[in-house]
Amino acid sequence: MSSPYYVSRQDCSRHTIFPGVDIFTTAGEKMMLSYVEFAPGAIVQPHSHPHEQMGMLLEGELTFTIGGETRTLKPGEMWRIPGGIVHSAVAGDQPVKALDVFQPIREDYR
Repeated sequence: MSSPYYVSRQDCSRHTIFPGVDIFTTAGEKMMLSYVEFAPGAIVQPHSHPHEQMGMLLEGELTFTIGGETRTLKPGEMWRIPGGIVHSAVAGDQPVKALDVFQPIREDYR
């Protein structure tokens, strides 16, 4: 049963954005939430977009490069990426799960 308030994984849009990197998204009026799964060693190639992005690592280890600054993140750590900043990520040797929020909504991920 569909609800305007609750979203199941089956209700989400699913996209493979890079090999081994799948996202499941849902959008409200002005922002988008994305649940991201990385296979071990999966790579998000350097890219940028006009959307502001913030996220949190839930499981695994993720080496992120944002604006030329690189850090290896552990569960519970967060990131913020202003629109237009080049960023990339590499998953560690275990599966990775993360949440991302985009504002405005990424129409390409609907």
